[in-house]
Amino acid sequence: MDRPPHAGLRHLALNARALDRMKRFYVDVLGFEVEWEPDPDNVYLSSGADNLALHRAPPGSEPAAGADRLDHLGLIVRQPEDVDRWAAFLEARGVTLDARPKTHRDGARSCYFRDPDGNRVQIIHHPPISGKV
Repeated sequence: MDRPPHAGLRHLALNARALDRMKRFYVDVLGFEVEWEPDPDNVYLSSGADNLALHRAPPGSEPAAGADRLDHLGLIVRQPEDVDRWAAFLEARGVTLDARPKTHRDGARSCYFRDPDGNRVQIIHHPPISGKV
């Protein structure tokens, strides 16, 4: 089976201890725009070419600097069916999926797995940016 293509690392999700402060920093300082705020615990930002998800960190979580702040990293694919192709490719290589391909509330389609160090990786078709890569 041939390896399916992807368009690079265009999506990152962070656990944010101070979600409002993080949102203001990425919008006001770094120039991101709010793409979607589905609820008070999540905000999705975009520079127009990528997607940054900020998820409110669980109450009382005070990890050491840099530790446990990465929720997952995402590899953008061009078509929704590419997510399914990647899932099949990964499973054929012995990679266990954390989450099978599914379509999300915002129309994105993705699956999840872990790299050898345990970092969560998402293969994602994200309609606002997948067509731009």
